[in-house]
Amino acid sequence: MKFASQIAAAAVLLFGALVCTPAPAAFAQVGSSGGGSSPEPVATPLPLSGRTSSGGVTATQSPIPGTTTSVNTLNPTIQVQGSYTGSVSSTADLPFNGRLSLQDAVQRGLRFNLGAVGINQAARQASGQSRIARSALLPNLSAYAQDTEEQVNLAAFGLHFNLPPGFGAFSIPTVVGPFNYFDLRAELTQSVLNFTARDNYRASQDTLRAGQLSAQDARDLVVLAVGGAYLQVIAAEARVVSGKAQLDTANALYQQTLQQFQFGKVPQLDVNRSKVEVLTQQQRLSSLQNDVNKQKINLARLTGLPPTEQYDLSDDIPYSAPPPVVFEDAVKMAMSQRADLKAAEAQVSAAQHERDAARAERLPSIAASANYGDIGTSPSDSHGTFGVVGTLNIPIWAGGRVGGDIEEANAVLAQRQAELDDLKNQIAGDIRDAFSDLQAAASQVDVAQQNLDVTQQTLDQTRQRLEAGVSNNVELVQAQESVVDAELDYINSVFAHNVAKLNLARAMGQAADSLSQYLKVK
Repeated sequence: MKFASQIAAAAVLLFGALVCTPAPAAFAQVGSSGGGSSPEPVATPLPLSGRTSSGGVTATQSPIPGTTTSVNTLNPTIQVQGSYTGSVSSTADLPFNGRLSLQDAVQRGLRFNLGAVGINQAARQASGQSRIARSALLPNLSAYAQDTEEQVNLAAFGLHFNLPPGFGAFSIPTVVGPFNYFDLRAELTQSVLNFTARDNYRASQDTLRAGQLSAQDARDLVVLAVGGAYLQVIAAEARVVSGKAQLDTANALYQQTLQQFQFGKVPQLDVNRSKVEVLTQQQRLSSLQNDVNKQKINLARLTGLPPTEQYDLSDDIPYSAPPPVVFEDAVKMAMSQRADLKAAEAQVSAAQHERDAARAERLPSIAASANYGDIGTSPSDSHGTFGVVGTLNIPIWAGGRVGGDIEEANAVLAQRQAELDDLKNQIAGDIRDAFSDLQAAASQVDVAQQNLDVTQQTLDQTRQRLEAGVSNNVELVQAQESVVDAELDYINSVFAHNVAKLNLARAMGQAADSLSQYLKVK
């Protein structure tokens, strides 16, 4: 019976090691490890384009045809798109006292504008992806504890024991157990040599750097958006001030005409014409005030303030000459400072490393693993076991997958190189456009100022002639409209000049740091 029991136990142990016992325990008993069984890293495909913008901010200038008494003026527009149009609330972290300076608006935009927030979160995501790629190169350590209670039906697996003649009194049971064992084990795996995993990590580092540089470029876009919105509010408020002055002038002229009518010096038609001019100025003023409210709400949305017009601007930004810089120097500075250009270069580098990762899929790789643990029927009846495995993997044929990965990586690299070349040309174009707008706006400021002086003198002379009875009300209304047009021309020209300076600062890069040099706050 003792011999039969030993045979049965040996059969159970052998069958349990090969079939029933969980893999880690079986490997430990036979002195091997699970190392090298994990799938080999493959090249991680990148998106075809390296441009990850969630929106954009651009400054455009278009001419406005003037009237017969005014000059043609530039119409500057700051176009804000995508997430840059919104923000998260800033008043919890930065209390607001109801007065907003340009510097305060820019700082709030840099921290709370949704475009900047989104780009920063994308950079954090790239950081996490880089850490994941790095994990394929670092050791992986795991541990487990296992306690097993098991009963095995050997006959169900087709095992039949035929004993030699003379052992008829003995029999081996087909059902063995229940029996118990436990296993406490730690396992270490390490990639020793894997060029694909290495190049994947290098590509992830370049992608992370590109994300961080894109976040820096987003700061310039936020400065352009917030600064442009601030300038728009200033210009809109200046138009309101001008509208109020013209309404006061229209009322004064109406009262003057009414008095002359009472003394029989002018007909009723002149009184009606003056009254119409007053109503026209009132309607114009109402429209201008509505525009101010909308511009203030837009500025609040960009900077995380409550979406209301119930606040005041504390800064005035009059006309001032830009910093002295020539076109060639501006282009050189832009090529060395623009964060989006550096981000595009990092995207090209990432694509090059990913192509190398795809090519490295054809190279051998080496991995190692080891485990050590304690296994037995009980903690008091156990013994330490270990296993060490070194694996050399030589790829021979993967059904053409490697060739497909290389072709895809080459396409990504070609696309990102094309985007880099295009961005270089775009930057040079941005600088040239900004210089052109700046020169045109500066010239128009001078012309608009002279035109305003002349039209104001004409209005004064026309009033005097009307009082002397040598002019009529038609000439007076026309002179007043000329003053209105000239004032609006001057306001638009100063606004266009400030926007051109702001756009030049963005085109050269690092607009957040050089803003005060271009827009001299009064």
